[in-house]
Amino acid sequence: MRFLIALRCFFLILFYKRLPEEAVQFLPEGKKPAPLPPRSAELVEAELAPGKSAAEQKPVEQKPVEKPAAPASAPASPVSKDDGTRGAVQLLAVLQREGRLLDFLQEEIDGYSDAQIGAAVRDIHRGCKKALAEHAPLEPVMRAPENSQVRVDAGFDPSRIRLTGNIVGEPPFTGTLKHHGWCTARIVLPLSSAATDPTVVAPAEVELS
Repeated sequence: MRFLIALRCFFLILFYKRLPEEAVQFLPEGKKPAPLPPRSAELVEAELAPGKSAAEQKPVEQKPVEKPAAPASAPASPVSKDDGTRGAVQLLAVLQREGRLLDFLQEEIDGYSDAQIGAAVRDIHRGCKKALAEHAPLEPVMRAPENSQVRVDAGFDPSRIRLTGNIVGEPPFTGTLKHHGWCTARIVLPLSSAATDPTVVAPAEVELS
C-alpha cells in the first residue's frame, strides 16, 4: 500500500508539484500544506492511478476559452466622393455662361487697345455680377468703411481677419481697415446629373449645317 502511495507521490510531484491527499497525513504537524481548492473533474481524471506509468497517463483535454462576443459596431457612414471639385466647376460654369469670364481670361489681350478691352470688360462685369448675385451672393466681412479705424478684439477668427503691418503684443488691436473682405451669404448652384463629366466647365459647341 505504501509503495503505491510513494509511486503516486513521485508522479504527482513530478507533473503537478503536489502530494496526494492520502500522503499528507504522514507529514509531521506544522509541515502539512494548506488545503487545496476544489479541483475540476478533468484534473481529477488526469491524476495517475496506482500502478500506472507516465506513458499510460490520460492527457488532460484543454477546452478552448470562449472569448466574449465583440459589440456590434455601427455601420460605417458612406464616404462622399465629392471633394468640392464639382461645386467649383459648377460655379465656373455659371460665370462662363453668364459673363464669358473664362473666354476673357484665356484670351491674349496684349494686342487689343484699352478701349477694346474696356468695352469687353463692361459686358463681362455685368454678366458675372448677375451670376454671383443669383448663385453666390457676397457680403463684406467687416462693414466699416475702408480706411476707417477699426478694433480687433481678442479671440478674432484669423480666417476672417488678416492682420498686417507692425503686429506687437496681444489683442485688442486698433488699425486701419484696408479692405473689408468678402464672404458668401449662401451658395445656390444648379443641380447637375451624376452622369455628367464633373470636370467640364463649358461643353464644346458644334453648329450643324
